[in-house]
Amino acid sequence: MKVTVRLFAILRDRAGAGEVHLELADGARADDALAAMSELVGEVPVMLAINRRYARGSDPLSEGDELALIPPVSGGERESDPDDLVSVTLTDRPLSSDSLLAVVRDPRAGAVVLFAGVTREVERLEYEAYAEMAVERMDAIARTAHARHDLCRVAVAHRTGSVPLSEPSVLVAASAPHRAEAFAGAREVIDALKEQAPIWKREVTGDGAAWVPGVSPGTD
Repeated sequence: MKVTVRLFAILRDRAGAGEVHLELADGARADDALAAMSELVGEVPVMLAINRRYARGSDPLSEGDELALIPPVSGGERESDPDDLVSVTLTDRPLSSDSLLAVVRDPRAGAVVLFAGVTREVERLEYEAYAEMAVERMDAIARTAHARHDLCRVAVAHRTGSVPLSEPSVLVAASAPHRAEAFAGAREVIDALKEQAPIWKREVTGDGAAWVPGVSPGTD
């Protein structure tokens, strides 16, 4: 059977391509595909995702599956329904704090919290994302925080591509009846986003560029 293997960040650099196609025996599992890619992967710890869901090595593969090899994360465009209480955007365009604050405006809200993560100390950051899966994870993270902290609205926006010094690469806005819930909700979203979303960043300085070490995301 044939499966498509998606590659990102350092693995894409090594392969010189964003995806490869593998021919595997019927009944193969994710670990079999990983073994076939062992020379490319080398020492890089990877998580696996099958059809945009985090997976284990023992999970079976089927004809036509998309298997992603996800290095530790460090860090398509989607326009959300304006009537939804959760808004998620992944874009290569500059982010606007005012626009995100407008999204979470709500007559029930007595508090609004905005978090901005900006490029610091380097010439620029270059972000790469497994866009389809990143948007799904961002949406799930935001909805979990919305429910857990009784938020009125929550919005998340993340850049891809090049982000110059002092410009925001990620924005999180949360509104709630009270400040404690708004702060807690925004904090949960950004912390989970950094740990779970398949988004990578590379620091670019006058001396060159290097991928930023990250953490391995957990499974669903």
